[in-house]
Amino acid sequence: MKDLLDPKIDFVFKRIFGSEDNTDLLLAFLNRTFQESGEPPLTEIVLMNPYTDKDSPQDKQSIFDIQAKTTEGELINIEMQLFNRYDNEKRTLYYWSKQYASQLEEGQSYKILKKCVTINILNFSILPNDQYHNVFHLREDRSHISLIDDIEIHFLELSKLDKQQITTSGGLLNWLLFLKSDNTDNWEVLKMQEPELEKAMTVLEFLSQDKEARRRYEMRQKALHDEASLREGAREEGQREGELQGKLKGKLEVASNMLAKGMNIETVSEFTGISIEELKKLAQSH
Repeated sequence: MKDLLDPKIDFVFKRIFGSEDNTDLLLAFLNRTFQESGEPPLTEIVLMNPYTDKDSPQDKQSIFDIQAKTTEGELINIEMQLFNRYDNEKRTLYYWSKQYASQLEEGQSYKILKKCVTINILNFSILPNDQYHNVFHLREDRSHISLIDDIEIHFLELSKLDKQQITTSGGLLNWLLFLKSDNTDNWEVLKMQEPELEKAMTVLEFLSQDKEARRRYEMRQKALHDEASLREGAREEGQREGELQGKLKGKLEVASNMLAKGMNIETVSEFTGISIEELKKLAQSH
């Protein structure tokens, strides 16, 4: 099983779990996720934005999330995030709120609003604990009573799986180990413990052998790496700019003190490297 596509790439993840032919895989994955948080299993799921060939892997602005609805009308959004875009908590709440509010049209009662669940699968860590699966609801701090069940947010952090062992009875962990895919030697064991994973692995192997799928995968991979590089470059540039501004501020304070002690502008300029024109403005401001 060499040269497999990476199922963590959001484009591939959606091809596997967000296609009409694979709703059984999505249902199995969701039920394992909800089982860990003590919720009843789903019997059916409907895709609201199934993968199509019109999706554009090279578009850096594309979000290859999976949106689904339960038979009770509850909404579920699943997103795979390969790189840290930062402000993840606020970003999650923002998109959750948009999904929640989108249910309501003008003049309709708030009673029609259904529960919205967000599941973020992260290839990095953001929470300060060792749990790979964290679930958040709206609870009172001391008594822990629920205000309302309409908000539910899951963070699944693949980076915390390094020391995890394959379970002997299946479960969410095995699905996450498949997605992490840093060791395909354990796939036979994963399939034995979680039979539905066999289809997911077969789909991934098929995609990996398809020339068009690989071409689109490489485009998406490049777009994601370009986006990550741009973000990293912007952050480093911001840090450098901050350091320069800090140095300039320090120089201006030194120059101001020198001028206040009666030193001539030419000497101050030579000592600090600040232009005579800037020093004249500084002197006038005092």
